[in-house]
Amino acid sequence: MADLNIPNLNIKSDKYIFKNKLNLRRKSKRRLFTESFFLFILSFLLVYINYLIPNKNLLLQNLPLTLNKSFLLLIDLFSYIYEILLVIFIFVSLFTALILMIGSLYRLFRVSKRKSKQIIYK
Repeated sequence: MADLNIPNLNIKSDKYIFKNKLNLRRKSKRRLFTESFFLFILSFLLVYINYLIPNKNLLLQNLPLTLNKSFLLLIDLFSYIYEILLVIFIFVSLFTALILMIGSLYRLFRVSKRKSKQIIYK
């Protein structure tokens, strides 16, 4: 009887979880007018800033060359990163090998210095 699952009909569907939180009212004409006015001012400001940029034609003509140089610098950067990581790997591997050699020599030294089997009596 404990395994019987009775469906709970009071749980609302997840499909309408945000239905009551949406603003379903339409915007007034005044608000639409003010928003469109602000959008127009913003677009005019962007056009004006674009107008103030000097030598736009020269910048646009040099864009492919600039992108090519940037791409080559990026490739050089990755090649240098590869070399740096390779040097770091060399140092880390040498340090690890040194620690392993010292540990193995210390263990060989301890094994060779052991006098005899120590029998513990209780």
